[in-house]
Amino acid sequence: MKKAITLLLILAATLSITACGDKQESSSQPESSLSTETIESSTAEIIQPQTATPKKLTNKMTETELQFTKKHGLTLLDELEKPSADPNAEHTVSIEFMTSDIDKSRAYYEENHDSITDEEYNNGMKKLQKIEEAGGEYRIPYYVLVDGYILPFSIPDEYSFQDGILFTFTTPIDENGEHNPTTYQFASLDEYLEYISEIAKLMNYNDELTELILLDTQIAFDALKSGDYEELPEGAAYNNGENPYLVDIFQNYRSDWEFDRAAVEEIKDSVDEINIYDEEMGKNFTVHVTLPPDYDENKTYPVFFLTDGIWRFGNCPELRKCMENGEAAPVILVSLYYSYDVTDPDQEMRYEDLVINRSELLDFITDNLMPYLCENYNIDCGNSTLYGHSDGGVFTHYALFNSDQYENQPFGHYIIGSPALWGLKHYNEYEGISNDIYMNDYGYFDRNETLDKTVFLCAGSQEDPDYADNYREGDDTTLEGVAKLKERLESHNAALTYKLYESHHYQYIPEMLIEYLKETYPSN
Repeated sequence: MKKAITLLLILAATLSITACGDKQESSSQPESSLSTETIESSTAEIIQPQTATPKKLTNKMTETELQFTKKHGLTLLDELEKPSADPNAEHTVSIEFMTSDIDKSRAYYEENHDSITDEEYNNGMKKLQKIEEAGGEYRIPYYVLVDGYILPFSIPDEYSFQDGILFTFTTPIDENGEHNPTTYQFASLDEYLEYISEIAKLMNYNDELTELILLDTQIAFDALKSGDYEELPEGAAYNNGENPYLVDIFQNYRSDWEFDRAAVEEIKDSVDEINIYDEEMGKNFTVHVTLPPDYDENKTYPVFFLTDGIWRFGNCPELRKCMENGEAAPVILVSLYYSYDVTDPDQEMRYEDLVINRSELLDFITDNLMPYLCENYNIDCGNSTLYGHSDGGVFTHYALFNSDQYENQPFGHYIIGSPALWGLKHYNEYEGISNDIYMNDYGYFDRNETLDKTVFLCAGSQEDPDYADNYREGDDTTLEGVAKLKERLESHNAALTYKLYESHHYQYIPEMLIEYLKETYPSN
């Protein structure tokens, strides 16, 4: 626990200064003077690989990941209505059941009789006897939807509370949040609802939300007993055609996303939204795929892949407009962020995934997401670009210099923007990891003689003073780290373009993205 607390303190100190969203930094950052003039630029030109037949990527998604992946239209603009908290209103209930074998269930109780209480054993056996007498299957309500939204808590099965049968379940953690498998038993629905109310308080749900959860749980249980519900086939809870993105209504953070609503409205019919789950990371992501003007599914396009979609999807209307105006060739814009039921105001999760868990994130993009996209769109991977800034720049630096470790090669170009390598250094020092690993570019040039990718390395010339209080003794500033990376790349004759913008940490990004699009994907 002490280690976890210490790590959180490190993260808190680091996270506050490595964000790239406009809102998040506008209060603490001075105004920038953006200029299209470079402060310094290398003479190297971005190399355009010759267009060739797109190489196939191997999709390594698991069955579970494929089951929970859904492509549909844009829902970011949707105004979601809250379910009614009126018990007298009409409500619809849908249930997806999980079927358990009675004989196996009975064998389980027999085999584990010594490790459970007599009350648990007798309760379980009594329930199985009831099910057999009814001549039915042992069906457990798995996903329960009220008015189209998944309940955050389970509901008791139809045999609970009959003839003294308790509703019983086991959780991996106890009420204090500690890893301690704990069994809970309830003699009535009212008793269970009291438990839900207490858990809702621990989860900081407000009174209105708690009342809604309690009401919906009661409605669902009553519907189960009366049979007044729709039975969903297996997998349907995450694959409902009428409401393809069944976001938890209690956690809708679309308002966290930064974009011009009117601009997105203009391109919404050209945007596909993909909800994709990664089993390795245990996270759901939202992917926005913005198709170019006059998109032809029979033609092949490069992808311009943007991390930090919560901010960067907001740049897609302007980028697409460059294609409309003939200022850039058509490309597919892809942005990646977490699902709409996730909020990350302090950007702890972002730091963990882009910096600490960068290996798992690279696995996901390289072996899951990009192959999935290649199955749905014709993509020229060799001419595609991966962008990252700040913590994202730490990630794209890692992705570039570990790309040779993968069979799949989804990108030929990499943008490393203002990489906060000193934030990675802080974490490494805490964990006892040598910083020589990333300062040696992860040993890429020990394994390879040349770099067969192009690199656009950029930063804001005014950004170092903004973070002076966060640098520790022995740290390179952001610009010092960028300068050293430039020297290393040049020493290996890499295809490098280097540019400093007259800007602070993040203000140059929209200009840079447009400039990069026009120069890397020029209109014919």
